[in-house]
Amino acid sequence: MSKNISYSQFSMWSKCPYRWKLNYIDKHRSFSDSIHTVFGTSMHEVFQTYLNVMYSRTIKEADSLDLNGLLKERLTRNYEEARESNNDGVDFCTRDDMIEFYYDGVTILDWVKKHRASYFSKKGYELVGIEVPLDYDLPNGIKFRGYIDVVVKDTIRNVIKIYDIKTSTMGWNKYVQKDKSKTDQLLLYKQFYSKQFDYPIKNIEVEFFILKRKLYEKVDFPQKRVQKLNPASGTPSINKVTLRLKEFMDESFTKDGEYNLNHIYRKEPSAKNCKWCEFRDKPDLCDRKR
Repeated sequence: MSKNISYSQFSMWSKCPYRWKLNYIDKHRSFSDSIHTVFGTSMHEVFQTYLNVMYSRTIKEADSLDLNGLLKERLTRNYEEARESNNDGVDFCTRDDMIEFYYDGVTILDWVKKHRASYFSKKGYELVGIEVPLDYDLPNGIKFRGYIDVVVKDTIRNVIKIYDIKTSTMGWNKYVQKDKSKTDQLLLYKQFYSKQFDYPIKNIEVEFFILKRKLYEKVDFPQKRVQKLNPASGTPSINKVTLRLKEFMDESFTKDGEYNLNHIYRKEPSAKNCKWCEFRDKPDLCDRKR
């Protein structure tokens, strides 16, 4: 049976190969949702619904959608599903948290609707797809799988635009913007979209569309609820991430496409890597020593 890899796997390995081993080879993988993941999923669904109606029907119909009601419905549904499937029926946020995140989402959606023309236009553009699946064959029977949030085509320039929607508390600062474990995602998506759909890679652009829950207080400059980030995605950048992906595959899989059980996976302990690691308080699995 062929193995599937995703960008999240590659990103985890890039930060700490030993954490990847514990998750995927040793099968200690676990996932617990939070209000942040539920909010992110819900905002994706609502915003994608808005764009789908806008492009497939009219801007007027999209603007008339009850996005606030839709957000409330999605937050409730996604929270209940997460609570039952990943958190054993245990509440993982308070009612006040849910209300705060809901009104943050309402504010974002209202702002995006008012400024929609600055980001998405129908004139000369068409929607290619929402949650476009990537299913690309890699060497040794391994498949790369993922979903692209939004794909739009500039019909005048014959350019495909790949969007990845992110939710963030206050946007990505300069350190996050330089974090390859985040920005390399769209570089791989660009490459695999080009190969899978036989579209010239030079005619593909990528963008992170970052929705900010909060704005800075007491500042003298205007602030936006949307942050756009277009990472360098030319040939040199793509070659670098492709080389790193090959290193991941060569180290972690055999020529038969099975997990490499004989490799000694290095640990990369650091304040940053360990902060969000699910094994940070499990010394029987990880002692945080190299």
